[in-house]
Amino acid sequence: MTEKEKDAVQLPDNAFRELHDGEEYKPIMGPEKTIPEVTAWSVTWGLLMVVLFSAAAAYLGLKVGQVFEAAIPIAIIAIGLSSATKRRNAMGENVIIQSIGACSGAVVAGAIFVMPAIYMLDLQADFLRVFIASSLGGILGILFLIPFRKYFVKDMHGKYPFPEATATTQVLVSGAKGGSQAKPLLVAGLIGGLYDFIVATFGLWNENFTSRVVTWGQQLADHAKLVFKVNTGAAVLGLGYIIGLRYAAIICFGSLAVWWLIVPGMALLFPDTVLNQWDPNIAIPVGEMTPEAIFKAYGRSIGIGGIAMAGVIGIIKSWGIIKSAVGLAAREMKGKGAGAEEVVRTQRDISFKIIAIGSVLTLMVTFAFFYAGVMDFNLTHAVVAILLVAVIAFLFTTVAANAIAIVGSNPVSGMTLMTLILASVVMVAVGLKGNAGMLAALLMGAVVCTALSMAGSFVTDLKIGYWLGTTPKKQETWKFLGTIVSAATVAGVMIVLNKTYGFQSGKLAAPQANAMAAVIAPLMNGQGAPWLLYGIGAVIALVLDRCKISALAFALGMFIPMELNIPLLVGGAVNWFVTTRSQDAEVNKARGEKGTLLASGFIAGGALMGVVSALLKFGGIEFNYDAWWANHLSELLSLAAYLLLITYFIIATRTTKKV
Repeated sequence: MTEKEKDAVQLPDNAFRELHDGEEYKPIMGPEKTIPEVTAWSVTWGLLMVVLFSAAAAYLGLKVGQVFEAAIPIAIIAIGLSSATKRRNAMGENVIIQSIGACSGAVVAGAIFVMPAIYMLDLQADFLRVFIASSLGGILGILFLIPFRKYFVKDMHGKYPFPEATATTQVLVSGAKGGSQAKPLLVAGLIGGLYDFIVATFGLWNENFTSRVVTWGQQLADHAKLVFKVNTGAAVLGLGYIIGLRYAAIICFGSLAVWWLIVPGMALLFPDTVLNQWDPNIAIPVGEMTPEAIFKAYGRSIGIGGIAMAGVIGIIKSWGIIKSAVGLAAREMKGKGAGAEEVVRTQRDISFKIIAIGSVLTLMVTFAFFYAGVMDFNLTHAVVAILLVAVIAFLFTTVAANAIAIVGSNPVSGMTLMTLILASVVMVAVGLKGNAGMLAALLMGAVVCTALSMAGSFVTDLKIGYWLGTTPKKQETWKFLGTIVSAATVAGVMIVLNKTYGFQSGKLAAPQANAMAAVIAPLMNGQGAPWLLYGIGAVIALVLDRCKISALAFALGMFIPMELNIPLLVGGAVNWFVTTRSQDAEVNKARGEKGTLLASGFIAGGALMGVVSALLKFGGIEFNYDAWWANHLSELLSLAAYLLLITYFIIATRTTKKV
């Protein structure tokens, strides 16, 4: 590529703003151009990225409860590969690599947020069941989103910020211009990967720093039920940076509301009371519980109620979007409203007739999967299950896409929790209880969760393609293959991690799956459910929404453990710090973009090395560091290492100058 060609590779000035009347957005790769997109190169590397990042994301999600979106690191790797091999006109291929590879984060979230609960509840779980549920959910998510593509990525141009799509697009454009974004990503990936590998494999320092490290901190935990915890891993720090200070703060405030207000408050109000109306397994008074036990037994249920209500609020707010997109799809199915604009390459979708037939066939296969995969499942149960899955997945598709378009974060766990509650109540009403009912609800939840996760992830890919000028139909078509490969990878990793650690051992946090199990077990076993706590959470969500605060982010913080929320705030604070130190806005912007690359490196490197560590343990190579971690010196060393990691991050971003 000549210098003149490189200079021409830049987004139009109307890429990120609303269009004026009569104005048209023209992508870099215009519809009149014939560009290489789907090639042996792009498909092969895309599938390789699916396998690698599915394994990495599965480990990270099960270990710390956060699944990263792989779009940015995969885009940078694609650029590095095309640059190293001197491929010409590689932007279209790079988008396909990124689009196929991004199936990893979507399918992983759908699988690991729900399926581990099957192991936790001692139900039937195997590779085939995890694979089929994830595959069907992912395919449904793709099919249900395509009718909304034009609305979200074209009709609403400039009205939604699409933060992750914006960052990924900028990376791809910079790469085409000869940028060197791959280097800081690789360096940060090496540092973050080695950092987390040392902790996970050798345990040289503790993975958490807590207030119990000092005597008064232990006394506060024992008597006042107040505790402070922070996970000192590189990957979680990177997640916090990308989320940003605003939403990280809301998530963290939700966590502190539970851990520093509700948990101590319950111990103060009910010191000698055993609150076990919905769970007979609780046998000791609240005042004798540890803060962690109070959170698990009571506090987290308030967060579950908040998440469920936030999902309802999201559907209500998105109802106009649903009607508009369905109407558009219906008109195009009848051959109306499809003018010349719709037949150009950059606006070409899979036929809506194919989408309709594919959706029906996928739902039929899902029906057969439910009917054959659950013991004591009769025809009525299967019909009710598939109707619930179809309606909930379709309605929540817009919620997922809308959330990604606005804040870049998909509330899939909250919507799945609501799905499980509805599924459990309805299945009990039609006579399915006990283990069979729990398995049925979890399989339904897994399909819905993966569908919603895929819908949110895919709208990012389609927006990237819209800005750059790729062919939507090609992205949509090859997304199916990426989904199937990712589902197989996630199922395999989950089996390995279960045999290595055990989902019941507590060594894998899997907080979302724990929450899912906590929701359905009492409902299906006739113990009832903590409806009062759910109701309190729902009221909190309503109040927050009226105050224009993200109820979903706050509620997520309420049920994810504190040690996984505080690092998000730390990462968000680092983001604020590195982007505000200069008087020059361009310097701050450049430093922020460099930080995004470093954070992506921390995430990818830490997660990938976590998988390596798990495989080593699976192969029998394991070091026993429990006694060392019981020593508070391991926590002090952890804090020192964490501060050094943050210092490196800040210094590395400050070496960036404005372009």
